[in-house]
Amino acid sequence: MFAPRDPDEYLLDTERRVIRVRRHWACLLWDLFEAIGLLVGLVMVSYLLPAGNAWLFQNILWYAGLVVLVRFTYQVLDWYVERIVVTDKRFLLTTGIFTTNVAMMPITKVTDLTFARTLMGRVFGYGTLVVESAGQIQALNRIEYVPNPTEVEDAISGLVFGDKKGQQQDRFSMLKARRAAVGKRKAAKL
Repeated sequence: MFAPRDPDEYLLDTERRVIRVRRHWACLLWDLFEAIGLLVGLVMVSYLLPAGNAWLFQNILWYAGLVVLVRFTYQVLDWYVERIVVTDKRFLLTTGIFTTNVAMMPITKVTDLTFARTLMGRVFGYGTLVVESAGQIQALNRIEYVPNPTEVEDAISGLVFGDKKGQQQDRFSMLKARRAAVGKRKAAKL
Protein backbone atom coordinates (compact mmCIF):
# COMPACT_ATOMS: atom_id res chain seq x y z
CA MET A 1 0.00 0.00 0.00
CA PHE A 2 2.72 2.49 0.93
CA ALA A 3 5.41 0.96 -1.27
CA PRO A 4 6.11 2.77 -4.55
CA ARG A 5 4.80 1.14 -7.69
CA ASP A 6 7.07 -1.08 -9.70
CA PRO A 7 8.22 0.78 -12.85
CA ASP A 8 7.16 -2.19 -14.98
CA GLU A 9 3.55 -1.40 -14.08
CA TYR A 10 3.82 1.78 -16.18
CA LEU A 11 4.80 -0.15 -19.31
CA LEU A 12 2.33 -0.88 -22.07
CA ASP A 13 1.66 -4.43 -23.20
CA THR A 14 3.31 -3.69 -26.54
CA GLU A 15 6.53 -2.34 -24.98
CA ARG A 16 9.69 -4.37 -24.54
CA ARG A 17 11.94 -3.39 -21.62
CA VAL A 18 15.56 -3.01 -22.67
CA ILE A 19 17.18 -1.48 -19.58
CA ARG A 20 16.12 -1.18 -15.96
CA VAL A 21 18.70 0.24 -13.55
CA ARG A 22 18.96 2.49 -10.54
CA ARG A 23 21.57 5.20 -10.31
CA HIS A 24 25.04 4.19 -9.21
CA TRP A 25 25.66 4.13 -5.47
CA ALA A 26 28.33 6.80 -5.93
CA CYS A 27 25.57 9.41 -6.06
CA LEU A 28 25.20 8.88 -2.29
CA LEU A 29 28.86 9.56 -1.47
CA TRP A 30 28.45 13.30 -0.89
CA ASP A 31 25.38 12.68 1.31
CA LEU A 32 27.35 10.08 3.28
CA PHE A 33 30.31 12.42 3.82
CA GLU A 34 27.93 15.19 4.82
CA ALA A 35 26.14 12.99 7.37
CA ILE A 36 29.41 11.69 8.84
CA GLY A 37 30.81 15.22 9.06
CA LEU A 38 27.71 16.54 10.81
CA LEU A 39 27.68 13.63 13.27
CA VAL A 40 31.39 14.04 14.06
CA GLY A 41 30.83 17.78 14.56
CA LEU A 42 27.90 17.13 16.90
CA VAL A 43 29.91 14.64 18.96
CA MET A 44 32.83 17.08 19.24
CA VAL A 45 30.57 19.92 20.34
CA SER A 46 28.90 17.56 22.82
CA TYR A 47 32.25 16.70 24.44
CA LEU A 48 33.32 20.34 24.53
CA LEU A 49 30.27 21.43 26.51
CA PRO A 50 30.81 21.78 30.27
CA ALA A 51 29.59 18.81 32.32
CA GLY A 52 27.44 20.93 34.64
CA ASN A 53 24.04 22.19 33.54
CA ALA A 54 24.47 21.40 29.82
CA TRP A 55 21.93 18.57 29.73
CA LEU A 56 19.52 20.66 27.62
CA PHE A 57 22.21 21.40 25.01
CA GLN A 58 23.32 17.73 25.09
CA ASN A 59 19.75 16.60 24.35
CA ILE A 60 19.39 19.13 21.54
CA LEU A 61 22.67 17.94 20.01
CA TRP A 62 21.65 14.26 20.15
CA TYR A 63 18.26 15.02 18.63
CA ALA A 64 20.06 16.94 15.89
CA GLY A 65 22.19 13.81 15.34
CA LEU A 66 19.02 11.75 15.06
CA VAL A 67 17.66 14.18 12.46
CA VAL A 68 20.90 13.81 10.46
CA LEU A 69 20.56 10.01 10.53
CA VAL A 70 16.88 10.11 9.52
CA ARG A 71 17.70 12.49 6.67
CA PHE A 72 20.46 10.21 5.37
CA THR A 73 18.16 7.18 5.66
CA TYR A 74 15.54 9.02 3.60
CA GLN A 75 18.15 9.83 0.92
CA VAL A 76 19.20 6.17 0.73
CA LEU A 77 15.57 5.03 0.45
CA ASP A 78 14.91 7.64 -2.24
CA TRP A 79 17.91 6.32 -4.19
CA TYR A 80 16.72 2.75 -3.74
CA VAL A 81 13.23 3.32 -5.19
CA GLU A 82 14.38 5.47 -8.13
CA ARG A 83 14.58 3.55 -11.41
CA ILE A 84 15.71 4.38 -14.92
CA VAL A 85 13.79 2.28 -17.44
CA VAL A 86 14.36 2.28 -21.18
CA THR A 87 11.96 0.43 -23.43
CA ASP A 88 11.85 0.10 -27.18
CA LYS A 89 9.42 3.06 -27.24
CA ARG A 90 10.35 5.47 -24.42
CA PHE A 91 12.54 6.52 -21.51
CA LEU A 92 11.04 6.43 -17.99
CA LEU A 93 12.43 7.78 -14.75
CA THR A 94 10.43 6.88 -11.64
CA THR A 95 11.25 8.66 -8.39
CA GLY A 96 9.72 9.29 -5.00
CA ILE A 97 8.93 7.41 -1.82
CA PHE A 98 5.65 9.00 -0.78
CA THR A 99 4.70 10.67 -4.05
CA THR A 100 5.73 8.75 -7.14
CA ASN A 101 6.86 10.89 -10.06
CA VAL A 102 7.21 9.36 -13.51
CA ALA A 103 9.08 11.31 -16.19
CA MET A 104 8.73 9.96 -19.73
CA MET A 105 10.16 10.77 -23.13
CA PRO A 106 9.44 8.90 -26.36
CA ILE A 107 12.44 7.36 -28.11
CA THR A 108 11.26 8.93 -31.36
CA LYS A 109 11.96 12.43 -30.01
CA VAL A 110 15.65 11.71 -29.35
CA THR A 111 17.87 13.53 -31.82
CA ASP A 112 21.21 13.40 -30.05
CA LEU A 113 22.75 11.23 -27.36
CA THR A 114 25.84 12.43 -25.49
CA PHE A 115 27.75 10.26 -23.09
CA ALA A 116 30.42 11.48 -20.63
CA ARG A 117 32.58 9.78 -18.03
CA THR A 118 34.66 11.75 -15.58
CA LEU A 119 37.77 10.36 -13.93
CA MET A 120 35.76 9.43 -10.83
CA GLY A 121 33.14 7.90 -13.12
CA ARG A 122 35.77 5.67 -14.71
CA VAL A 123 37.10 4.64 -11.30
CA PHE A 124 33.69 3.82 -9.80
CA GLY A 125 31.94 2.69 -13.01
CA TYR A 126 29.32 5.33 -13.76
CA GLY A 127 28.68 7.98 -16.39
CA THR A 128 26.38 10.80 -17.44
CA LEU A 129 23.93 10.47 -20.31
CA VAL A 130 22.59 13.62 -22.00
CA VAL A 131 19.52 12.95 -24.11
CA GLU A 132 18.55 15.77 -26.46
CA SER A 133 15.41 16.20 -28.49
CA ALA A 134 14.49 18.56 -31.31
CA GLY A 135 15.07 21.98 -29.78
CA GLN A 136 13.36 21.16 -26.49
CA ILE A 137 14.59 20.44 -22.99
CA GLN A 138 12.78 17.35 -21.79
CA ALA A 139 12.32 15.99 -18.28
CA LEU A 140 15.03 13.43 -18.98
CA ASN A 141 17.59 15.81 -20.42
CA ARG A 142 20.50 14.81 -18.17
CA ILE A 143 20.74 11.43 -16.42
CA GLU A 144 23.70 11.31 -14.04
CA TYR A 145 25.30 8.38 -12.25
CA VAL A 146 24.24 5.78 -14.82
CA PRO A 147 25.81 2.41 -13.88
CA ASN A 148 27.52 0.22 -16.50
CA PRO A 149 27.59 3.21 -18.82
CA THR A 150 29.05 1.59 -21.92
CA GLU A 151 26.43 -1.18 -22.01
CA VAL A 152 23.61 1.30 -21.34
CA GLU A 153 24.86 3.71 -24.00
CA ASP A 154 25.26 0.91 -26.56
CA ALA A 155 21.74 -0.38 -25.90
CA ILE A 156 20.19 3.09 -26.11
CA SER A 157 22.17 3.97 -29.24
CA GLY A 158 20.97 0.75 -30.84
CA LEU A 159 17.39 1.67 -30.01
CA VAL A 160 17.58 5.29 -31.04
CA PHE A 161 19.81 5.16 -34.10
CA GLY A 162 20.44 1.54 -35.09
CA ASP A 163 17.01 0.08 -35.80
CA LYS A 164 15.79 2.93 -37.98
CA LYS A 165 17.97 1.91 -40.93
CA GLY A 166 17.02 -1.73 -40.53
CA GLN A 167 13.34 -0.86 -40.39
CA GLN A 168 13.65 1.39 -43.45
CA GLN A 169 15.51 -1.28 -45.40
CA ASP A 170 12.89 -3.87 -44.44
CA ARG A 171 10.15 -1.45 -45.47
CA PHE A 172 11.84 -0.75 -48.84
CA SER A 173 12.44 -4.44 -49.51
CA MET A 174 8.79 -5.18 -48.65
CA LEU A 175 7.67 -2.40 -51.03
CA LYS A 176 9.87 -3.83 -53.80
CA ALA A 177 8.49 -7.31 -53.19
CA ARG A 178 4.92 -5.98 -53.21
CA ARG A 179 5.53 -4.06 -56.47
CA ALA A 180 7.09 -7.14 -58.01
CA ALA A 181 4.13 -9.26 -56.90
CA VAL A 182 1.63 -6.71 -58.24
CA GLY A 183 3.59 -6.51 -61.50
CA LYS A 184 3.52 -10.30 -61.87
CA ARG A 185 -0.24 -10.32 -61.22
CA LYS A 186 -0.82 -7.67 -63.88
CA ALA A 187 1.37 -9.56 -66.33
CA ALA A 188 -0.51 -12.81 -65.58
CA LYS A 189 -3.87 -11.13 -66.25
CA LEU A 190 -2.78 -9.96 -69.70
